[in-house]
Amino acid sequence: MKENTIQINPEPLCQTESRKTTAPVYILGIESSCDDTSAAVLRDGILLSNVIASQAVHEAYGGVVPELASRAHQQNIVPVVDAALKQAGIEREQLSAIAFTRGPGLMGSLLVGVSFAKGLAASLGIPMIDVNHLHGHVLAHFIHTEGDDYVSPEFPFLCLLVSGGNSQIILVKSYKEMDIIGQTIDDAAGEAIDKCSKVMGLGYPGGPIIDKLARQGNPEAYTFAKPNIAGYDYSFSGLKTSFLYNLRDWIKDDPDFIENHKCDLAASLEKTIVDILMKKLRLAAKDLKIRQVAVAGGVSANTGLRNAFHDYAKRYGWKVFIPRFSYTTDNAAMIAITGYYKFLDNDYCPMSAPAYSRVTEERL
Repeated sequence: MKENTIQINPEPLCQTESRKTTAPVYILGIESSCDDTSAAVLRDGILLSNVIASQAVHEAYGGVVPELASRAHQQNIVPVVDAALKQAGIEREQLSAIAFTRGPGLMGSLLVGVSFAKGLAASLGIPMIDVNHLHGHVLAHFIHTEGDDYVSPEFPFLCLLVSGGNSQIILVKSYKEMDIIGQTIDDAAGEAIDKCSKVMGLGYPGGPIIDKLARQGNPEAYTFAKPNIAGYDYSFSGLKTSFLYNLRDWIKDDPDFIENHKCDLAASLEKTIVDILMKKLRLAAKDLKIRQVAVAGGVSANTGLRNAFHDYAKRYGWKVFIPRFSYTTDNAAMIAITGYYKFLDNDYCPMSAPAYSRVTEERL
């Protein structure tokens, strides 16, 4: 079984020395890894604002166009950060540090957020904190607002991270030590959903569309291929191929097959993906004897997956943690909370730190 470890490695402080203070700690988080420009402000770990500007321009292309995404980030970054500061009721001079998504993601998009964070941090003379985007999704479970009653998981716990680009089972030992014990060897779950939705002519993004249709369909109507992969790893390429070939054969006999059966198709596709995800997660939880299990990432907004978590909680005695819908997609609140924990450890990054589009072995 292949095991990778994501770790936040302390780097030399770039522009200021660590400062001990009793004043409130204000962290500005900036997220620009894909097609959402977001900024958030925390005070002593409590979320004050979380502003997100989405990009509808990509819908016409059936997917994110990197060049269009980076241009939109350039247009959005200043007003989004300004709105986050105003909603938090603070001036930029009160900021203690700036946390930003350094990677992974689309390089053109990342560069906008990274460059802005560097410029603002330099002008204010405050530390910069680099955040791994995937770390942020996991730590979204530690976002709190004033007076909320959300209970965060205790370490260690398992987290199923599922999105358009990732499908991983992560053993979370602390806020900065996470072991990837299982991951997709080809396509991600969210990518499979989007591509199957596109094949059906349902539009982009496919996740919300499939979710809505699945609520009206029969999940047992159709059967699609499930992978037989060793260990805790996933594979979704075979499912996509099975879906495509079956659809092609059915359309030969009935040109209106998709329109007449789209709800059942969506429900059966969703059930197949959820079954694949939960089977490996259950295996990992059983082997590691862990009962605290969380889900994170964009696909965690899927109703079928959320229902499966509640079902497994009853069947296997799990204590499950499901994020609020606003924290499932890319957002700066998760970057800010990760940055807050790193700030408490004086774990800053140098001004020379570059963005990275992919996670390499050296960076894990």
